[in-house]
Amino acid sequence: MLIFGMVILASFVPARGEVRPILDVAVKVGIGLVFFLHGARLSREAVIAGATQWRLHALVLASTFLLFPVLALSAAGLPAWILPASLAPGVIFLGCLPSTIQSSIGFTAIARGNVAATVAAATASNLIGIFLTPVLAGLFLHRSGSGGIPLEGLQAILLQLLAPFLAGHLLRPWIGRFVARHAKSLSRLDRGSILLVVYAAFSDAVTGGLWSRLGALDIARLILVCSVLLALVLGLTLAAARAARLSTPDEITLVFCGSKKSLASGVPMAGVLFPGDALGLVLLPVMVFHQIQLMVVAVIAQRYGERPGAEGDASPATG
Repeated sequence: MLIFGMVILASFVPARGEVRPILDVAVKVGIGLVFFLHGARLSREAVIAGATQWRLHALVLASTFLLFPVLALSAAGLPAWILPASLAPGVIFLGCLPSTIQSSIGFTAIARGNVAATVAAATASNLIGIFLTPVLAGLFLHRSGSGGIPLEGLQAILLQLLAPFLAGHLLRPWIGRFVARHAKSLSRLDRGSILLVVYAAFSDAVTGGLWSRLGALDIARLILVCSVLLALVLGLTLAAARAARLSTPDEITLVFCGSKKSLASGVPMAGVLFPGDALGLVLLPVMVFHQIQLMVVAVIAQRYGERPGAEGDASPATG
């Protein structure tokens, strides 16, 4: 709700004039802070503990960085009366994002799934996504005729995302306990930075004529496209899990990690890769999909958790 509140605020009170340069600096600092905290929270022990299930992790990564981008590219090629051309780059970018971490782990725990494997899979997805998401987005955007991503954007990824991430992770032995102890306060700072990026993005988009280009019907079409994308990936990951004869806890990990996309990583990445008024249009599909996936997966997680024998199936890490 706060994220959409930023969209409404920017629609009526966009940042202009002398405020704009100050906001730009604050956004860059906020983006660096988000990835610094990502790095500081990354537990090598958790990754190692779950990384032995290579077949499960290969399926999760294939869904996140192969299946989903292909489906997103196909969706971007739909006629304009189904998906407006101005939103197609955002749908492609959505398809290239890594999986979520916090919500994947939370929903897996509710569903009595393999939490240790989910921690490993989601963490690996986000770590790989720092490198792979910009590359995939550039390739798929170029293929769709949307122009791709300039070299400066890839260089900015290294400076604004990767460098803070590595710094946070290397400092983990010294700051890890502090970060864990103040997790609640730091999560507010983390989320506040994301809200700031959203406000800045939609300020530029609104001053660039966003709402003169998009109407309520366009938003409704976007909701439909995102819903169909999610349904397809959920169905295909479930089919893949059963074809591979995964246990139910591992099936839950594949379905949840393989179908979800990270707003926490997507907003800062988009802020680096898509400067100017194009950023708002790119972020809109990511924000819409994020809300849909939370509502749908919450229902699925509850149903998994109520299955007969769920207590016995649950990973020991859930306790």
